[in-house]
Amino acid sequence: MTLLDTIKNTFVPIHREGYPFIAAFGAATLFLGYFSSVLFWIGLILTGWCIYFYRDPERVTPVDDRFVVSPADGVISAVGPAMPPRELGLGATEMTRISVFMNVFSCHINRAPVRGKIARIEHRPGKFLNAELDKASTENERNGVVIDSPNGTVAAVQIAGLVARRIVCWAEAGGAIAIGERFGLIRFGSRVDVFLPPSAVPRVAVGQTAVGGETVLAEFGGIAVTPLVRIS
Repeated sequence: MTLLDTIKNTFVPIHREGYPFIAAFGAATLFLGYFSSVLFWIGLILTGWCIYFYRDPERVTPVDDRFVVSPADGVISAVGPAMPPRELGLGATEMTRISVFMNVFSCHINRAPVRGKIARIEHRPGKFLNAELDKASTENERNGVVIDSPNGTVAAVQIAGLVARRIVCWAEAGGAIAIGERFGLIRFGSRVDVFLPPSAVPRVAVGQTAVGGETVLAEFGGIAVTPLVRIS
């Protein structure tokens, strides 16, 4: 390994979605610094936070169709039965819901909890309540991604939070997605709900810290075909 490779591996990549915001923070810092050194240092700290917010680290995802991985970095805020959003067309029966709450210091890149075909993507406008509140699932702005997996239908719902004002989804309906694959992000504090069929057994508890693309949220008890090579 060369010195250049070592340097590259030391720094966490920044997602391109963050470039305009980082540039704006940097420009504002220079402008404020012209008038006050105190404002300059405050702006510099905020610029550093913006860079940190848009980090996009590589993750090592377990390649096993029995597992459901966390779609985001954060804290498990809910585990239990809940009704999925009506617009997702998942019926009127409760599913197992696991919620991951992201604060403003979490990595906000969202990843697919399972592999499969994207059957549906639905965006709904709404409020911007604290994402930790249970009613945020039904009242806040959200974007749902429904995946037909080898073990049944799984949905990942991006929910805007108190500060978040922008949900980004790069996935497209009809396409295939791999477990742990990046599919979107939410800007500045939010939550992701994962809705699972009854055959999925939760493997996390409320209060546990989850790592997007790595932490196993649930496990399917049935036998499923597991790919030999992960699709990236």
